[in-house]
Amino acid sequence: MKDKVSIIVAIYNSEKFLDKLINSIIKQTYTNIEVILVDDGSPDNSGEICDEYAKKDSRIKVIHKENGGVCEARNTGLKNATGNYVTIIDGDDWLSLDFVEYMIKIVKQTNSDMALSYNIFTTRDQIQVKEDKIEIWSSEDATAAIIYPYMKLGPWNKIYSMKLLKNNNITFSVPWFGEGLYFATKSSQYSNHVGVGYRKVYNYRLNNLGSGLTNYKVQNGLNALKNIYTIKEELHIDTPKVRNAINWHIWKNYSFLLLQIIGTDLKNEYKNEYKSSINYIRKNFINVLVKSKVNLKEKIKILVCGLFPVLYTKLFIRINKRRLLKDNMK
Repeated sequence: MKDKVSIIVAIYNSEKFLDKLINSIIKQTYTNIEVILVDDGSPDNSGEICDEYAKKDSRIKVIHKENGGVCEARNTGLKNATGNYVTIIDGDDWLSLDFVEYMIKIVKQTNSDMALSYNIFTTRDQIQVKEDKIEIWSSEDATAAIIYPYMKLGPWNKIYSMKLLKNNNITFSVPWFGEGLYFATKSSQYSNHVGVGYRKVYNYRLNNLGSGLTNYKVQNGLNALKNIYTIKEELHIDTPKVRNAINWHIWKNYSFLLLQIIGTDLKNEYKNEYKSSINYIRKNFINVLVKSKVNLKEKIKILVCGLFPVLYTKLFIRINKRRLLKDNMK
């Protein structure tokens, strides 16, 4: 009998995305699934839409709860999951119809506790890769790759053995922003190894104006920084390769915090954080530049941001605004 896969979706103010999302789940070619939709106190019609779908498909379970944030909602989903494997989906994204089938294929072919797809579709890129391959990565290599990250960052586009999560008490019990990195790296460190495929089967939305990546908020930057330091303090695989990846990500999160402060124009309210971010970026960029295993484009960004952190950040904000305007004109 095929293994059951639990698909967990934390939902908040997602009504305009839900039809596309839920239909992409219930039409999966791999049918032995349970769908756990956690309505995190949505003030819009998200909860009602989920209930309507549950009436039509017995595999769907809807949990309504008071708003507690995405981490609490996902943890609620994990507590109620009964599958052999678990995958996490964002409430504004959607799946290719063979997403679950492909993920299970990677797991079984590589005999892995965890699997991921290296590439994803986005609202800016709907072109499939020309050639697929399936590989086995060591826990160390996978952890470093996720931390950098070589692939798009998040708990989604991955599948996890329920046994892996339960045996190692892996949850989303950290502050929201950077929680996906925490969850994914915890899982990769405790996996026997990680199966990696290259086909695109996950669709990531870049044009959601309500997303945490399209709205600047200083607390997001502070939480992201806290979470990467937590990952560093709780390392299960503590090697130079993983340490260098973490040091890169810490440096990157200081630039992310600076982005949130400048993007919200709250430099006076966060004077200490503003100064410490600039100081850290300038003081550590050479070390990060030399030791990080990133491509040339990323090294150029490190160099420019390290030399001109404020100017670089303001330019990034301007470019990002243009991209978002273009996305939402489609």
